[in-house]
Amino acid sequence: MPTIASVGSAHAATPQAAICTSDRPELADKLSEDINSALDGSAATTAISLHDRTTNTTCTVDADRHFDSASTVKVTVLSTLLWDAQKDDRALTQEEKDRATAMITESDNDATTALWKQLGADKINGFLQAAGMTNTVLDSEGHWGLTQITANDEEKLLQLVTHTNPVLSDDSRAYILKLTGEVIPSQRWGTPAGAPGDAQVHVKNGWLERATNGWRVHSLGAFTGGDHDYTITVLSQDNATMDDGIANIEGIARAVHEDLNAPVSGARP
Repeated sequence: MPTIASVGSAHAATPQAAICTSDRPELADKLSEDINSALDGSAATTAISLHDRTTNTTCTVDADRHFDSASTVKVTVLSTLLWDAQKDDRALTQEEKDRATAMITESDNDATTALWKQLGADKINGFLQAAGMTNTVLDSEGHWGLTQITANDEEKLLQLVTHTNPVLSDDSRAYILKLTGEVIPSQRWGTPAGAPGDAQVHVKNGWLERATNGWRVHSLGAFTGGDHDYTITVLSQDNATMDDGIANIEGIARAVHEDLNAPVSGARP
């Protein structure tokens, strides 16, 4: 049975306290402690949701809080495009492939807008329903970057992308993993920080400054290959600068990667 980690008393009164469960109780305790330490001193409002399938470990911090999606919604757009094409049993057109590639690997906004308009709210909401992402809400005026997302819903999406399921075909999942594995170097910050060298890294980040709540800085990461099978979502706002947001996410990510990949105490070689 998974064991819930104890949360230090210094953090118990704050919403930003990690709650971890795991088939390995000591791992849950370590992750809880280290994530809380990484959050200490940060002025940002941060939400976290992660899942390691190998050890049946989950950790959450304020994971049902809503944030403006910024460019993280582009994974949802690509997933909707593929899901819709599946229903018609058709391959993507070359134009759709070009736009999808630009949208994910370079975070191209014009390509995203074109695909968003092509799909329309009904199809996007249809995919969200099928994916169980019931807390994700589209902006009433159609601004894709103001989609309201939660860390838990983004984790549901990452789970669909990384494991066989009835919503996204294996071919669709492979295409999403391919593109998120080919993001340009300047946009590979965030959750990949500290990832083990033998992991296949898949990432999509988002960043947006608004008059209220400062910078939104988000990172979605999936880590596969080399016996790795885990996903990390970190969403944040109230960052003074984009760099502050990146540093906040990367501090959390390094702690998670280190704990998930540490040798098991007492394990036989």
